[in-house]
Amino acid sequence: MTSIRPLATGRLLGPLVADLVCVLALAVGGANAHDGGESDWVVLVIMWPFAVAAGLAHAGLAWSGRRSRRVWPEGVVVLAVTYVLGMALRVASGRGIAPAFLVVAAIVLAVTMLGWRFLAQVAARRLKTPSS
Repeated sequence: MTSIRPLATGRLLGPLVADLVCVLALAVGGANAHDGGESDWVVLVIMWPFAVAAGLAHAGLAWSGRRSRRVWPEGVVVLAVTYVLGMALRVASGRGIAPAFLVVAAIVLAVTMLGWRFLAQVAARRLKTPSS
């Protein structure tokens, strides 16, 4: 059985929290676009399948010993699992997946989930590079 050290917990939870914020952004945007954003319940209904999928993607990476902060390949794996499994859970729960939603969700999740990883990698490189 594998144990998770306290120091490693922050490294695991940080990317998960960042990805959940990305999923929340998708849900809030969708709720505002179609339901006027009048209900937190609508946001939760939109969010939960993708949040569960993102959590499972991160759990899989943690179990395999891989970090989820890099864009490639881990970020792309988290994105793909979040999108595909999230859509499958959405359909299984009786919610629709209109073609426009498929496209918008793919774009929003890709830009946000890969975007924060890209910016984090750039920042990390700049911190490692000595100033002239």
